[in-house]
Amino acid sequence: MMLRTLLVALLSLAATGALADQMKLAVTTSFHNSGLAEVLLPEIRKDLGLEVQLLVVGTGQAIRLGASGDVDAILVHSRKAEEDFIAAGNGTHRTEIMYNDFVLIGPAADPAGIASASSAADALGRIAAAQAPFVSRGDDSGTHKKEKSLWDAAGVGADARDVAWYKEVGAGMGAALNTASGLNTYILSDRASWLNFGNKGDLALLYAGDPVLFNQYAYLPVNPAKHPHVKSDLAARLETWLTSDRAKALIDGYKLNGETLFTFNAAP
Repeated sequence: MMLRTLLVALLSLAATGALADQMKLAVTTSFHNSGLAEVLLPEIRKDLGLEVQLLVVGTGQAIRLGASGDVDAILVHSRKAEEDFIAAGNGTHRTEIMYNDFVLIGPAADPAGIASASSAADALGRIAAAQAPFVSRGDDSGTHKKEKSLWDAAGVGADARDVAWYKEVGAGMGAALNTASGLNTYILSDRASWLNFGNKGDLALLYAGDPVLFNQYAYLPVNPAKHPHVKSDLAARLETWLTSDRAKALIDGYKLNGETLFTFNAAP
C-alpha cells in the first residue's frame, strides 16, 4: 500500500512538472518588464523539461549574484561589466542573444526640446540646461550605467546633476517609469519596457536613433571552476536553446501593437 501511494505521488509530481530540472538565472528588470520572459519560459520548459527560476535584479546586482555563485547564469546588458565579469574568472564566456535600443521618454510637451536634439548627449545636455525634472534608476543597472555614460558625454558630471531636478529612485525599470509618469519627468528607458508599460500618462517617446543607444543583451554562464556547485550542464542546455532557430522565432515574433521589442542576433 505504501509503495502504491509513493508511486501515485511520483506520477502526480511528474504530471505537474515538479520533477523538471531547475536552474537559476539572474535577469535584468528591463528584460522582465518587457514581458518576453512570459513568452520564453513556458516554451523552455516544454522543449527542455527545464524550469528556469528568474532572479529579477539590475545588471550590477545580477553580476554580483553570478560572481558569488548564487545563480547558474546571468542575462544582462552592459558589455563593459560583462567583460570584466569574464576577465575576473566569474563567467566562462559571453554569448550575445538579442538587442533593442534605449530611448528617451519625457513629457509630451517636451519643455527641454529634446525631440530636436542632434544626439543623445545633446538631449541630456538640453535637459540639464533647462533643469527639467529627470528620473534616474540609480540602481547600478545596465540602463543606469548607460545613462551615466550619456551624462558624461554631455559634459554634465554628477556634481552638476542637482537633486532639485535630478531624482535617483534606486528601483527597477517598471518602478522608475511609474515614478516618471507620476511626476511627468524625463527618463531613459529600454524600448521594450516602454512599449510594455501601461501607465504612460502624459509621457511620450521623444528621442531615439543615436547609435550609442544600441542595447545588447548577453548570456553568461557562471564559471564552475570557481563555483563547482553551479549547474553548468543546465546552463549549457539553456544557451543552446537561446541561440536556436526556435528562440529566434519567438524573440523576433514578440510584438506589441505591431512593434518589435527585441531582435535576435545570436551567432548560428
